[in-house]
Amino acid sequence: MADRTLALIRKIMNWYATRSDDFRSPIVRGMARVKGKERARERTLTDDELRAIWRAADATEGPFGRLVQFLLLTAARRNEAAQMKRSELSGAEWTLPAARNKTKVDLVRPLSAAARSVLELVPALAGCDYVFSTDARNPISGFSRFKQRIDKACGVTGWTLHDLRRTARSLMSRAGVNSDHAERCLGHVITGVRGTYDRHEYADEKQRAYEALAGQIDRVVNPRDNVIALAAREASVMR
Repeated sequence: MADRTLALIRKIMNWYATRSDDFRSPIVRGMARVKGKERARERTLTDDELRAIWRAADATEGPFGRLVQFLLLTAARRNEAAQMKRSELSGAEWTLPAARNKTKVDLVRPLSAAARSVLELVPALAGCDYVFSTDARNPISGFSRFKQRIDKACGVTGWTLHDLRRTARSLMSRAGVNSDHAERCLGHVITGVRGTYDRHEYADEKQRAYEALAGQIDRVVNPRDNVIALAAREASVMR
């Protein structure tokens, strides 16, 4: 808000400066409340927060809860997923078209079984190509209003939908996913010589990365089930 206010005041000052030879704007180049890099968020969800948000999303009526889960399972940007169309889905793959991708190239995401299961829970609306929609005409919007309901249900506050992307990336690292493969899952461009000459699509590597991410999320959301499963495997080995 402070940055936006400064930008508005700068416009007013510059407008008046063009109309008065005696006026000099007090707003100088480079003036800002905080530098952009210093303002960058670092928030990632703790395991307890992730578990609470996931379960609240699971109990939320409508498409927003599924959108939250899908964002965690794909590490997609909010609008990439919110504006996703069923025509962008083919089998187990979701192709984000260049027109909607920040890097301006098509991005193919091989969806994990868990991500596909989430999508199966979102009913298709007649005549609507958008996956996440509340009116059968437009993609879902009004995120703040929907998020407030989840905040109230789970007791977790101070997080944003983009924090889910950062959390998913961190979980990939926890799962031992190769850093380059994880960055490609996020749609980031690999810079330097490798980015110039390496044209491999990494489909299999991204598939394994997304499955590893889904596994991490499942272990966080259902810790008791995973402990029981581990105990059962250990018992079978000891027999």
